[in-house]
Amino acid sequence: MTKASALAALPGPSFPQATGSGPLQLSRRAKAAIIVQFILNEGADVPLSSLPEALQTQLTQQLGAMRYVDRKTLNAVVQEFADELDSVGLSFPGDIAGALSALDGKISPQTARRLRKEAGVRQVGDPWARIAALDLPTLERLIASESIEVAAVMMSKLDVTKATALLGRLPGEKARRITYAVSLTARVTPEAVDRIGLSLASQIEAEPPKAFAAAPVDRVGAILNYSDAAIRDDVLTGLEETDQDFADAVRRAIFTFANIPQRLNPVDVPKITRDVEAAVLVTAVAAATTDETRKAVDFLTENMSKRMATSLREEAAERGKVKAKVGEEAMNAIVAAIRDLVASGEITLREPDEDEEDGD
Repeated sequence: MTKASALAALPGPSFPQATGSGPLQLSRRAKAAIIVQFILNEGADVPLSSLPEALQTQLTQQLGAMRYVDRKTLNAVVQEFADELDSVGLSFPGDIAGALSALDGKISPQTARRLRKEAGVRQVGDPWARIAALDLPTLERLIASESIEVAAVMMSKLDVTKATALLGRLPGEKARRITYAVSLTARVTPEAVDRIGLSLASQIEAEPPKAFAAAPVDRVGAILNYSDAAIRDDVLTGLEETDQDFADAVRRAIFTFANIPQRLNPVDVPKITRDVEAAVLVTAVAAATTDETRKAVDFLTENMSKRMATSLREEAAERGKVKAKVGEEAMNAIVAAIRDLVASGEITLREPDEDEEDGD
């Protein structure tokens, strides 16, 4: 049982003020005030912020109303408090909000959402911590539906790196207006910031649960990444006839062996050769017979050690012709290794149109 939870059990709104100096004549609220003052005098931390606001108010008022107690009373109250702590075998949250907080991540999001709605309680914890943890596309959708003033507060509560990235995704005019509005937030009160955070968090909670974590474009792109080139081209052609915008988005989401020169940073090539077996690299080099795959091989060999590049090309020449299926499996293995490094955060792929933008 924590100090805060034990203190929460001591003060109660229905108890009277202290009427004497003896420990038995003190209310539980007064005893709680004595314990808090004692702990503070000892220099220990008292996490009173975890108590309900009503109890924080009552405890503060009680501390302000008291003057002193004798040492006998202090010793008796401290002993009573210690005995109460020792006698507790197990403590529980005490309400549905606390229970949901304790079970966060242990029960399904659908069950937690339903229980929270039925009990009429909001998501516990700091709403801004939840907002800061959102990905950039979600933050962009959230900020697009809010006023410039709210967007400025939201931008101010994000860490600098994420705020910068988010600002770069917004239209120029809106980004400038939000940036200027940040300069007007000096007098925004903590209460207003808290209300804005709760409002934004409630919007997040109100969103219906999604069956798929990834967007449709990413799911289709992931499927086509490991499809045969002929199947991939046929599917993309069909998508272009049905929905050109979706087809373009899928093409940007696809990352194949041929995309390596446009998407992979040259400095990351040694990490790829470290994680891929030499035999697989040799097979991929030997199987590169088209212009696109040869460009990918050239990119890889130009950005690895000269010794390794020479060795790979010599072994590929000795290997001779490779069956298309075997070659494609080797290339897919290299792509899979790159995607694993991206997923682990060790490398970052460039956007498909990054080179074009740099050249403008």
